[in-house]
Amino acid sequence: MLRITEIKLPLGHTPQALAAAVCHVLGISAADLLDLHIFRRGYDARKRAHIQFVYTVDVALRDEAAVQARHRRNTRIGPTPDMSYRVVAQAQQPPARRPVVIGFGPAGMFCALLLAQMGLRPVVLERGKPVRERTQDTWKLWRTGVLDPESNVQFGEGGAGTFSDGKLYSQIKDPGYRGRKVIEELIRAGAPEEIAWISKPHIGTFRLVGIVERIRHTIEQLGGEVRFSSRVSDIVREHDAIQAVVLDGGEVIAADHVVLAIGHSARDTFGMLYRRGVFMEAKPFSIGVRIEHPQSLIDRCRLGESAGHPELGAADYRLVHHASNGRAVYSFCMCPGGTVVAATSEPGGVVTNGMSQYSRNERNANSALVVNVDPADFPGDALAGIDFQRHWEQRAFEEGGRNYHAPAQRLDDFLAGRPSTHLGEIEPSYQPGVTPADLSACLPDYVTQALREALPAFDREMHGFARPDAVLTGVETRTSSPVRIRRDDHGLHSVNTRGFYPAGEGAGYAGGILSAAVDGIRVAEAVALDLCGTPAPH
Repeated sequence: MLRITEIKLPLGHTPQALAAAVCHVLGISAADLLDLHIFRRGYDARKRAHIQFVYTVDVALRDEAAVQARHRRNTRIGPTPDMSYRVVAQAQQPPARRPVVIGFGPAGMFCALLLAQMGLRPVVLERGKPVRERTQDTWKLWRTGVLDPESNVQFGEGGAGTFSDGKLYSQIKDPGYRGRKVIEELIRAGAPEEIAWISKPHIGTFRLVGIVERIRHTIEQLGGEVRFSSRVSDIVREHDAIQAVVLDGGEVIAADHVVLAIGHSARDTFGMLYRRGVFMEAKPFSIGVRIEHPQSLIDRCRLGESAGHPELGAADYRLVHHASNGRAVYSFCMCPGGTVVAATSEPGGVVTNGMSQYSRNERNANSALVVNVDPADFPGDALAGIDFQRHWEQRAFEEGGRNYHAPAQRLDDFLAGRPSTHLGEIEPSYQPGVTPADLSACLPDYVTQALREALPAFDREMHGFARPDAVLTGVETRTSSPVRIRRDDHGLHSVNTRGFYPAGEGAGYAGGILSAAVDGIRVAEAVALDLCGTPAPH
């Protein structure tokens, strides 16, 4: 097959128009086009009055060699690459000591899935609950303000990505097509097939619930074991190697291959590992607020007269401003047609995040607006970033009323440096509720300063962004892990603990569902090669 890029068609084009465009580009008749598959579809909105779809397609032709020879100098046309994922090893028999995976978010889930597919029968230990029970506990916080510290947005089957927009795109380099493997497994588990070809695929929370359940069942059918409410409270580490993990109830599980995929909020586990001597270091992350606008405003800003077009859906945005105090301010985890959610995992703190359903049809758009911080801002040991996060989360809890309501502020009040006493027409979506407040009390001064400078700059790029009654809700602190658990570049095990494999976002090696899942696959490959010794034949 041949791959053709940069085929542009107008909105609302007929199904036949794509095939006709392919024939025109290749200079062939319709009879010579045997098959056509869409590899990628995005849209070009740089000219809002003339938005176009942009396709990359794979085609089968009657005389491929002749067409390829005729277009050998055309960089838009070439052979379709083989993007098949191939496992690196296959166990002839399960190991005497089964590999253990701690955590069942994207990294842990796909690590366990690949280990199971390679015949290694992993044991997964997840501190939270199965996804449907976890969903009930999460909604309990949102509806009644009652937090379960072991079952919430951060902890439980599926990880933090289950309560998000379900975005499945990343800028990571992926020569092994692991990302394609992730997409294919998600589709096999019930995700919409379009996530394989739309340019910014997402799934949404409600659909993710069933998908993660089906992936778990696949792991179990292949001989793996998934244990919930199983918090790892200690490890046995001797002679610079992992020997066992210890559960909260005292059970000891001997293991010489342990994958750590705990996400960015397992602060107690980070502390335990630090005390046990596993090497880690503080790393940069970002903090800030969530901002909400009417989705219709964002659609008009980004899509012009095409706003509301059913084929385009709810518009998103990506904004960056380099402030005069040296900080970068940027939008993060933008959720079109979504809601702001309570994402704390500790009593006495308020944390915000964003979530969308597959339909993205809620009235508001929301995004984090965050500012970079680094270890120089929180000097101390490797865990100092956790203390820094916790401090501002506790301040937000106090400003919100000490009942898990979040502090919120009108944009014009934030810019003017005055507390809000009321909000405007934009109704905040955060549950269990918001309290009008002064967000500068919940953020470092340099973060507040950078945000106040950035908001008018963003308005110049997207007119209406600095709408006076846009709602700012605080605080967003869990943008990424505050620690990095260093690992060997080749074997992917801890630099000072053999057999211990840090993985995913919590260990500092991913940022988002897709990149975390890809990293989980990479670690599964490293474990399998260490256990099996030789690569699988292909």
